[in-house]
Amino acid sequence: MTLVVEAQQKLGGFTLDAGFTSEGGVTALFGRSGSGKTSLIRVIAGLLRPDRGRLIIDNEVLLDTENRIFVPKHRRRFGYVFQEGRLFPHLTVRQNLVYGRWFASKAARGEDFDHIVDLLGIGALLDRRPGKLSGGEKQRVAIGRALLSAPRLLLMDEPLAALDEERKAEILPYLERLRDETTTPIVYVSHSVAEVARLADRVVMMRDGKVEAVGTPSDILGGSSLPSSDRREAGAVLSGTVQSVDTEHRLANIRLSTSHLMVPNAHVEAGRTVRVHIPERDVMVAIRRPEGLSALNILDGHVASMEPDGEGMVRIRIRCGEDMLLARITALSAERLDLKPGKSVFAVIKTVALER
Repeated sequence: MTLVVEAQQKLGGFTLDAGFTSEGGVTALFGRSGSGKTSLIRVIAGLLRPDRGRLIIDNEVLLDTENRIFVPKHRRRFGYVFQEGRLFPHLTVRQNLVYGRWFASKAARGEDFDHIVDLLGIGALLDRRPGKLSGGEKQRVAIGRALLSAPRLLLMDEPLAALDEERKAEILPYLERLRDETTTPIVYVSHSVAEVARLADRVVMMRDGKVEAVGTPSDILGGSSLPSSDRREAGAVLSGTVQSVDTEHRLANIRLSTSHLMVPNAHVEAGRTVRVHIPERDVMVAIRRPEGLSALNILDGHVASMEPDGEGMVRIRIRCGEDMLLARITALSAERLDLKPGKSVFAVIKTVALER
């Protein structure tokens, strides 16, 4: 799937002038509130007709203002999941799900109902009404309804924003399964570093109505492109495989390219591919392997690059095998350790900083 988006729109005192190209997977529109993320996804959905713009999916033109083409939203075959589930309160979960099938083409209505129910873990909810569901359960049902419409593109606009941290932790694994086990491409709007780190294949970072940067989660969440308010969450996003699980100590052994990480996670199975987000603020740098520490993860590597940030701090990229870690330390510490590109170092990672 190839998606091409271009949009220019004057919205009061705000101007949207943004575009991107996606090749499938999960494309995250990322940025602070008011950056234009929701306006852009509304253009994609057909809920907002821009002053100028183009929208092409797999060579089919859905929007081209120059040639006066505007395919209405109900003919685009896109699924849309809002911040709130927007379920029909008088229908059961099963009836809400079946409702989505009315929007699927006859050829696509063979989508396996049981598979989607299992994928989202909502089998036990089928006979309940929305008023008896938690916020996370409602969102899973809303996602299921959207999937049963057999969309060629799924749009998700801050689907976790209205949930507390416990409900977010409940639904994120299901979103990962959705990414890994379906072929439906997703455009996912979020201002959360943690969500983007876990879910996105490609990140489109927006600010003041414009696209500021496009890249992998590691590229964008590395820190230099992030707004100052989000710098605290800047860090590396690494991929690995769960090699084993220590159930007694609730630790997962994650195999990276040449190293291992011990990560607190009692609910992940061996053999699964996972992502680990390591904030740069939680990486210490040593020139000799430390002893007598509580930290379980000490990776050896070398300094790949150093970048002063103008605030008395230095951002250091540490290459460990094929993986790149980030650390942010004081310029004084860098001087005392005589750090320079190529120097061998040890990255000491606080276990509690690792995302599941």
